Amino acid sequence: MPMSAKRSYFAFLLFMMTCLPSCSLLHAEDAEIRDLLVTNNATHVLLYARVTNCFTKEIEAAILAGVPTTFTFVVDLFEERPRWFDKRLVRLTVQHTIKYDNVKKLFTVSSDGEKEPASFQDYESAKRAMTDLNGVPVALLTTLKKGESYYVQVKAKLDKVRLPLHMEYIFFFVSLWDFETDWYREGFYY
Repeated sequence: MPMSAKRSYFAFLLFMMTCLPSCSLLHAEDAEIRDLLVTNNATHVLLYARVTNCFTKEIEAAILAGVPTTFTFVVDLFEERPRWFDKRLVRLTVQHTIKYDNVKKLFTVSSDGEKEPASFQDYESAKRAMTDLNGVPVALLTTLKKGESYYVQVKAKLDKVRLPLHMEYIFFFVSLWDFETDWYREGFYY
């Protein structure tokens, strides 16, 4: 290998070693699920939760630049079975997507199951709509057995940011914006 190629390779490695630690600060490692509540109405088990510490300055800048951003919530309902493996009854995914229209100065947040996206003039309200699960129906009460213990597990993740024209291959560091929370669990007795 010629000496100039070795220097270029060494310079590239040195650049990567200095760049990656600072890029890792972009990662929303402190994101967590809070205010997890499992309740029911007359027909369904309902879930309430919210994600905190999930918007870094870089993610906010991407949203304000008009890049659609999606949070995916994964919800599992388990039946506790002593002396045996717990039985998963339901796996549910809920996606919230935020888009900003720079011309109209309007945020829209769409969610699975809703026909019309919600519109917001201010960013804080749009962020709350992105991070909150408000009464999501998890399962029909008829699928549960009386006198049994159950629990719901929830985690949230930011789906991979998709830049227009496949620019995520050029700006490789956008993958560092992705995050995933730990599983959070809330038990209940039916």
